[in-house]
Amino acid sequence: MKSEIETLDAHCHCGRQDFPPPQDYETIAALHRAAGVDASWMFPPVYEVYDRHDPSFTDTPEWQARRRRAHDYLLGLSREPLAPKVFPFFFVWNDFDLAGLTAEYRGIKWHRHPDEPVYHYDDPRCRALLAVITERRLPVVLEESFDNTMRFLDELAPEAVVVIPHCGYLNGGFLRLHGLGVWKRPNVYADSSAAPSHDPHVLREFLGAYGPEKLLYGSDYPFDDPGFCLEAIRALGLPPADEALIVAGNALRLAGANSA
Repeated sequence: MKSEIETLDAHCHCGRQDFPPPQDYETIAALHRAAGVDASWMFPPVYEVYDRHDPSFTDTPEWQARRRRAHDYLLGLSREPLAPKVFPFFFVWNDFDLAGLTAEYRGIKWHRHPDEPVYHYDDPRCRALLAVITERRLPVVLEESFDNTMRFLDELAPEAVVVIPHCGYLNGGFLRLHGLGVWKRPNVYADSSAAPSHDPHVLREFLGAYGPEKLLYGSDYPFDDPGFCLEAIRALGLPPADEALIVAGNALRLAGANSA
C-alpha cells in the first residue's frame, strides 16, 4: 500500500446485498485501482439500511440487525491493510443507534430522497446522536430534501461538519443552495459525486464561487463511475495544489487523517 493517500473517493456505497449492481469491496477496489484511487469513504448501500420503496416503512429488529451486518462488513474492511484503503462511515437511521457509533467510524451517512421513508427528527434520540456527531467533528454526508437540509443546517446541527453530495443536485439544486450562501458557512462542503453527469459546468461554477478548499472528489458508485468522476476533476486543469485538495486533501482533513 502507498505510504500516502493521493486520491480518495469521498462517496462510495459498499456492501454485500444480494442483487446487482455488485457493491462488494472486491468489485469496487478493482475500479478504484484502475482509476488510481488510493482510498474511499464507504457507506452501506441504502438497501441494507431501510426499504426505500416503502414510504410507510417501519423499522424492525430485523432491519436493525441488517444494518449492523452492513456496518460490521465495512468495519472489517477498515481493519485490514487493504489497497485501496477503507474509511468506514456510519449510516444513521431511525433507531439513532448511538451505541453503534464506535470510535472506528470516520464519518456519517445521512440519506433519504423525498419519496422515501422519513427521518424522525423530533425523536430525542436524534438530538442526542447529533450532539455526539457534532462534538466528535464527524463529517456528515447529508443527502436530504431541501427543507430538511435547511432544517439540519439551521436548527438540528448548525455546528456539525456537513458535506452536501452532488454539488447539491438532490438537496434542492446547486443554484438554490448557492443563492442562500449555504457553502459560505465554514462547516459546509460539497462533493463532486455524479455532478458532472447532471451538469458539466457545475464544478467550475462551484470552484469559482468557493475555491478548492470546499470541494471533495466523489463517485457515488454504483450510480456513477470512479474513473469518469475523477477525470472530470483532472480535466479542469487546476493548479496541482488545488487539485490535490479536491482529490484527497480535504477528505483526509475532514476524516481526521493526513496519510494512509
